[in-house]
This record gives sequence, C-alpha cells and structure tokens, in this order.
Amino acid sequence: MRLPCRLGTLLAFALAGPAAALDVCVEGAYPPFSEVTADGAVKGFDIDIAGALCAELGEDCVFKLTRWERMIPALTGGVCDAIVASMSDTDARRRLIDFTAPYYRSPVRFVAAEGAAGPDDALAGKVVGVQRGTILETFMEAHYPAATLKRYGTQEHVLIDLTLGRLDAVLGEALQLEAGFLDTPAGAGFVFFGPARYDPAIQGRGPAIGVRKDDPALRDRLDAGLVAIRADGRYQTIARRYFDTDLLAE
Repeated sequence: MRLPCRLGTLLAFALAGPAAALDVCVEGAYPPFSEVTADGAVKGFDIDIAGALCAELGEDCVFKLTRWERMIPALTGGVCDAIVASMSDTDARRRLIDFTAPYYRSPVRFVAAEGAAGPDDALAGKVVGVQRGTILETFMEAHYPAATLKRYGTQEHVLIDLTLGRLDAVLGEALQLEAGFLDTPAGAGFVFFGPARYDPAIQGRGPAIGVRKDDPALRDRLDAGLVAIRADGRYQTIARRYFDTDLLAE
C-alpha cells in the first residue's frame, strides 16, 4: 500500500535501531511520478520507488521538494543526497553529477486536441509547449526547429495551457502524458499524435537516480537496491499502481 509522505518529514522504513537519513530531491509537479496532494502529502511512482530503496538500504527517506531547475545545484550543494525525479541520464548532466542504472524508460510523444492533431512533421509555425531545462526542450530544438517553442517551469503548467487553448500541442514522456493527463478528466478531448520516439543522443540512457560524483558508494548501493526490488517483485508491484506496461522494456 502506498504511503504518502509529508514534505520535510521522515519515512521510517528501518525495522530496528536508529537509521541514517537519505535526503531525496523530488519535484512534486509531474504526476503520476511525483505530485503534492491537497493535504500536503507527496506521492507518485518516483516517491514509491525512493521509499522502496530506502527500505532496502535500511535508511529513512526525507523528501525535499525542489524546483526542476534547482535539482542539480541542490544535489551538488548538499541539500539532498539523491535526485529521484524522472531525470534522464544524459552526457551533459554526467559532466555535473553521476547516475545509477535507469529505473524506467519512456519514449516521447505529442498530444493535441482531438481533431486538431496532424502528422508530427507538420509542426512548422505551431506553438508547442515543453518543460524548460528538460530533454523535451532539447528534442524540440533538434528535431522541430520550425515550431514555435513555449517553455514552462513545470509539466503541469504546460498541460494547463494546452487545455486552455494556448498551445497547439505539447511534447512529453509518453508514460506521463498517458497516465498523468490523457487518462484523467483534464485530458478528455485530447489524443496522442505521431509515433513514439526515442533519440539516445538526446534522451540518454533513460531516467535514473542522480547522485554526487564524490559519492560512488551511494550510487552502488542504490544500483544494488534497484536490482533487489526488481528481483523480489517490489518494483513491479509499485509500477502496476500507475502503469500497464513494462517500464524497463527495451
């Protein structure tokens, strides 16, 4: 059963004795991976995976709500020990921090109003929304330079403007757009268009857990934890709460 966590409080997963605390930067604005509920709890796939890893490592999770553009500075500045925020492991980010193995994979897709969607090569002059500082922004700049790009601080704001008719389309992770938008009441009347796409040169090795370069021991412990929770089924149990697909399928 999911255990939503109050921001800034401890999730006591250790079975006995005092536990070390693992400070984890999360975004809280990327449902169903991470979101803050009306009563101040933080929940989602990223949160549950972090909780399972803390349990495996015998540590307490302290979730630190962090704006996307502050994630890496918060990590390198010691505000948190790890980033669990659907952050893709790219070469550019590896120059600043280290990563575990990917904990899921997701191609990108476009969403637009039903009836307005055309082929994804017909976006010249169209206004497309993306979250600033993400692989989605880089993807649009590389593959659709003729589109008019509108950048936002959070994916939630991107999707709000789509529903208000201020955007012709949005680009996002297929998993997030389906479970966090199209399958919700807000997504009524909107559809995917164009194929699912994955560009390794831009999207890297997939979403992974970010750690400081000077903490390879934590990276290795988290990698071992990911192997353990997948081997005993905890990973799959968490994934089924949110998705109907194998998140690590090639």
